[in-house]
Formats: sequence, C-alpha cells, structure tokens
Amino acid sequence: MSTESRRRAVRRAGVILSSAAVTATVLPAVAAPAQAAGFAKADTGAYVQSYKWINKTAFDFAVKSPSLGGQVQKVRVVVPKTWKKNSRQSWPVVYAYHGGRDSYISWTRSTDIQATASKWGVMVVMPEGANGSYTNWFNGGKGGTPKWEDFHLREVRQLVERNFHAGGARAAMGISSGAQGACTYAGRAPGMFRYAACFSGVLSMSSPGIPSLLMYTNSGNGADPNAIWGIPWINKANWDAHDPIKLLPKMRSTRLYVSAGTTGERGPLDPPNLPPWDIGYLSERAIGPTVRDFANEAKRQKVKITAHIYGNGRHSWPYWKREMHTAWPSMMQTIGAKPMR
Repeated sequence: MSTESRRRAVRRAGVILSSAAVTATVLPAVAAPAQAAGFAKADTGAYVQSYKWINKTAFDFAVKSPSLGGQVQKVRVVVPKTWKKNSRQSWPVVYAYHGGRDSYISWTRSTDIQATASKWGVMVVMPEGANGSYTNWFNGGKGGTPKWEDFHLREVRQLVERNFHAGGARAAMGISSGAQGACTYAGRAPGMFRYAACFSGVLSMSSPGIPSLLMYTNSGNGADPNAIWGIPWINKANWDAHDPIKLLPKMRSTRLYVSAGTTGERGPLDPPNLPPWDIGYLSERAIGPTVRDFANEAKRQKVKITAHIYGNGRHSWPYWKREMHTAWPSMMQTIGAKPMR
C-alpha cells in the first residue's frame, strides 16, 4: 500500500470512529427509512421505522403499526435538555393527545408546550391520533383495525419506554376528542396514568344529544360512524365501556383536571367579530355540560378532581393553552417531575 493510500485509510477510520462516538451520545440527525437499527420493538411487533431531530430537544419518529393495519404514523417527542440516548435515566412523561381533524404536531404548533416543558425534567410524547376517536374500532362487533387505543397505550408507550427513556410516571393530557381520549384512557387502563388533564372533551357520551353529535361529527371524517363504537342504541354496552363518566370508578388512582366553557357565548380570548353560530361556540355549548356532569359525578364518587367550568368561551386553542398552564404545576408534582435549572 502506498503512503497516500495509507493516509486515506487512516482518514476513513477516523471518520468512522468519530461518527460512532457521536452516535453513542445522542441520536443521529436522521435514521434511514427502514427499521431503525438498535431499537426494541413493541409487543405487537410495532417498530421505529425512522426518526428525525427537529431541534435540540425535540424529534419525530415514525411507527410501523400492526394495530393500525401496518400503517406508518408519526410521534413527536420533546425531551429534557439533559436527555441522552446512552443514559440509563428515565423521565416522567406527559402523553398529549390532539383533537379531531388535526395531527401530532398540533401541540407544538398551537402552544408553547416545548418551552413550558423545558423548565422541567419531563418528556412530552405527542402521537398521531388522526380521526380515530381514541378507541379500538367496533367494526360491527368484529373488532380489527384500526386499534387506536392499542396504538397509543401499547405500541407508542412501549416504544418510548424501551428506546427513549420514558418512565412509568405518566400523565395524559388532551383537547377536544383528545380530551375525551385522555379521560377514557385513564379509565380503560387503571393505574397507567397518575394524572389526566382533559380540556373541552365529551366526558359523558350518553348525555342527551351527545350520541347524535358524535355520530354527526364522525360522519364528516370520511368513515362510517357506526364502525367506531357501534350503533348507540343497539351497541350501548360498547358505548358505555368507553364513556368517561361511566369509567370514573376505575379512575381512583388518577388525579383529574377538567375544563370547558358552557354558554357558547363570546369569552375573553375570542376574536371580536365571530357570529353566535360559529362552530366553536356551538361545540362548547354542547360539550360543556358533559364536563360539568362528569366533574359533579367525580366529586360524588370521591374521585380526586379539579374542575374549571368557565362559562363563556369557544372551543379553541387560546383556552386550551391557558388551561394547560393552569394544570401544569399540579401535573408535574403528581408525576414527580423536578424543575430544571
């Protein structure tokens, strides 16, 4: 081998060793679009297909999901500034669920959740929920895909715990249909979440008019609404099995925070020129009473709950951002997250 050939070989070896040293400390900037090497699978066989850092403390990863029929769905993760891939430390985690006709990026797009989380030793995991209604679909009693509950509570949870240092001290937080999902999950998986914060979600699915509202809303998502929980008056048992207010006896180990407006009238955070028939006002007027009923029933059953029923205000992010900040300190205390310096 010539002198120049030896020099090129040494340079290549140096590059390889340098890259290996970096990889041992943090995740690479981008993973190849196949099963990412070195990551553990979920029990269902779901795996991390790819990932990409979007800034210094947040990355997205894609999940190949058997629970969703082999679909690939994304998850956004915010990590503490001292997080390291090769660390053995695990962190308390907040699972934040988005609303209907939105996506996994909604919390970072519409709130300051990353800046808020950066002040604490906590991870935030924001999975895709599409328009899946946060449930394993009934499909005429046959079950099968999509299984959104399994995707969230099994696949995403196991992948972030086995690969990204998410710990067992968990909170669930959601807005609109994601709020319904957060409170439903707290009852469907007793003990999984120490805290659930549910902002403007339907929390009593059997209240007058609510089954029709849910069916109408889901009919606009391009799917058969009967496939989700079944037909309300025929498949009532399945509706009841996913109704937050009926799941309250299973939430005794979870501290709850719920909020909503009730009047459907203009509130302090609303634009001044919206008409009274704005969908945000109509939605909150329908949803608010279910939240109030849920809070009253929780208190009757002596389930730990804080409720902020604020009257005026529409179904919109300015109120949910405010409620997030209100609930955040007690959420951090409950899951044992510590302030970061």
